[in-house]
Amino acid sequence: VQLQACGGGLVQPGGSLRLSCAASGRISSINVMGWYRAAPGKQRELVASITSGGSTNNADSVKGRFTISRDNAKNTVHLQMNSLKPEDTAVYYCNADRVRYESGPFWAIGDKWGQGTQVTVPA
Repeated sequence: VQLQACGGGLVQPGGSLRLSCAASGRISSINVMGWYRAAPGKQRELVASITSGGSTNNADSVKGRFTISRDNAKNTVHLQMNSLKPEDTAVYYCNADRVRYESGPFWAIGDKWGQGTQVTVPA
């Protein structure tokens, strides 16, 4: 199973970006998909997550500005980021929690991470 993220870039304060992440492989189900970020000198933190049923959880710092969505049939998750601020600058990572997938003759369950995509909002 691989997660491929895209959509990062440089945007001016107040601007918007849309991050996308696609999980590939012989996947049966994914429990929770989410986005985390790591700013320079800071620990990775949860930005937003969404369950397979559509329940969402957003960090307080992004509420009202970021919207997470997913397509269960395509195993994709998106993060629409509006009103971006310099403090949103970070590497953003997508995560798939409790992925059930084929591994040889067996079914396996594991957590998977994407490679990270840089979002830069200059001060």
